[in-house]
Amino acid sequence: MTVLDNINVLSAIDLSSTVGTSTITTSTFAICSLVSLVVGAMIAFSFCFRQNKSKSLVTTLALLPLIVQVIIMLVNGNLGTGVAVAGAFSLVRFRSMQGNAKDILGIFLAMAVGIATGTDHLLLAIIFTVVVCGMNIVYMILPLGEGADCEKVLTITIPESLDYGDVFDDIFEKFTTKAKLETVKTTNMGSLFKLKYDVTLKNGVKEKELIDELRVRNGNLEIICSRKMPDANQL
Repeated sequence: MTVLDNINVLSAIDLSSTVGTSTITTSTFAICSLVSLVVGAMIAFSFCFRQNKSKSLVTTLALLPLIVQVIIMLVNGNLGTGVAVAGAFSLVRFRSMQGNAKDILGIFLAMAVGIATGTDHLLLAIIFTVVVCGMNIVYMILPLGEGADCEKVLTITIPESLDYGDVFDDIFEKFTTKAKLETVKTTNMGSLFKLKYDVTLKNGVKEKELIDELRVRNGNLEIICSRKMPDANQL
């Protein structure tokens, strides 16, 4: 083996020894962790603004950037650790119900910020958090999507002698922009029908006025007007 070959072998050995290693100083870790905690608190506050969120979600949004940051720091440049972390996370099974679109957005934001702080892009993480959280608060203040408050679920009980096909059409035309019969159910040994309608009230319509006219038509039997709940399978 020639001298040139020996030099090439030594160079290859030295190069391979530096692959998969990364240096994390105490000061760098402390600064990145502090930024992660601060931006996590900002995210938690922003996504709970004017909303009733669970303490579990608030804690998750506040601490997730720090957790993701530590994972990114440990995996950065280390192939073996990256494979180990991927294997560990592949064993996790999330049993909780899928959250709504807003909750998922907050979690993705917290993860993105954690990746930014974990790769030492602290200024980017702060600016990104301020912009997204600020726009989130602005959209919460703006009257966007408030038409959903006019969507109601009506459950009307009628006697079996009443033809439910078009008995309430004139009332719905007066008070609603949309009225769709979803289900029909017999009750009280078949002597009564329970009709479930999906309705959208017109602007300025009072629920009591609608219910009063329905009571006259259904013989003052039970009527339930409730807020329409989002489908659990939809965002």
